Amino acid sequence: MARDAPTIDAYGDGGFRLAGVRHHGSLLILLDEPSAWPVTSMDQLTLAAFEPVLAAGRAEVEFVLLGAGVRNALPPRDVREGLRAAGLGLEVMDTPAAARLYNVLTSEGRRLATALIAV
Repeated sequence: MARDAPTIDAYGDGGFRLAGVRHHGSLLILLDEPSAWPVTSMDQLTLAAFEPVLAAGRAEVEFVLLGAGVRNALPPRDVREGLRAAGLGLEVMDTPAAARLYNVLTSEGRRLATALIAV
């Protein structure tokens, strides 16, 4: 069951194009709504960056898809443990792969939060 989630048409040059609209910087897509996300590298990633996702809760979000930037990297332990404690799964990959997977998963109707560090 597909939703009316915005598609990621392009990524690079420090941002994304979603449904034809350019977004500069990193991006959080939650409940099919994109918003600026202040994280620019995995070094800056904290559990607080996921506060909107945690507030939405398990009823709205099955898991978090995290685009880690140019290269895949393991998020800090407190982020992994905090999301797990909230009952949320976490899938981590480089941002290009995450952007492509986001389009597939939303077309399948999956309820996910997507956090993408701009490349």
